[in-house]
Amino acid sequence: MSARLFDYAYIAATIVLTVYGQVVLKWRVRGYGALPEETIAKFRFLFGLFLDPFVLSGIFAAFLASLAWMAAMTKFELTHAYPFMSLNFVVVLLLSVWLLGEPLTIPKVLGVALIVAGTVVVARG
Repeated sequence: MSARLFDYAYIAATIVLTVYGQVVLKWRVRGYGALPEETIAKFRFLFGLFLDPFVLSGIFAAFLASLAWMAAMTKFELTHAYPFMSLNFVVVLLLSVWLLGEPLTIPKVLGVALIVAGTVVVARG
């Protein structure tokens, strides 16, 4: 594998870890129910979430994604690397439908398509 191709692994790791964190956090938060109205109850609720091992894994994934992104920034210009982050929208949409049973609607598909199209325009500019 060429060295340049390996550099893209940092971007790919950022995407994978970010998507993992978002999907896992939504999955676990959904299981705990709605955020309470009372301030003290909110803190208890959020602290309980924070102690959930899967939530902790999502937070750790976000930390690792940050490290991977910093590594990517040593290899690429921001204007080259950042457009790849639009893939997060596509992957989160697909996994949310598949794993979380969220509805796939035409507005969601069109919105993500517009984001990707805009990203392609920016990346070529």
